[in-house]
Amino acid sequence: MSGNNVDGLSPNGPRDNRMNREWNDSEPIYRQLRDRVVHMILDGVLNEGDPLPSVRNVAADYRINPLTVLKAYQELVDEELVEKRRGLGMFVKTGARNRLLHGERQKFLNEHWPRVHATIQRLGLDPKELLEAAARRSAKTGKEKH
Repeated sequence: MSGNNVDGLSPNGPRDNRMNREWNDSEPIYRQLRDRVVHMILDGVLNEGDPLPSVRNVAADYRINPLTVLKAYQELVDEELVEKRRGLGMFVKTGARNRLLHGERQKFLNEHWPRVHATIQRLGLDPKELLEAAARRSAKTGKEKH
């Protein structure tokens, strides 16, 4: 993503549907915006050193209060995922993706894996079946990308 262009966050931008304009009512908008930026870092849409779109651009593009965007960005600063550069904006910090990956892996293992494992046990699936299914899915996904 170059400059403080909001296209990287826009469904109409070059990285289509990374961030949609829909908000759900079950969680504050600033938290949803923060989570969307986190997913963009994890997916490699935003890389270390890349600028985040300006608060003003995001607020205008998504028709939300600039203070809401600022609150989302401040959470990312507090989590040491992005840094403020006076007069330049906010940038993804070095190591942000690795920090996020570690946290997301732990979250998956602690919150999601127990349910997945219980389902595997309940269905009597063995590791060989799971690996074969994963290989088929990877092959299918690889073909779709080409």
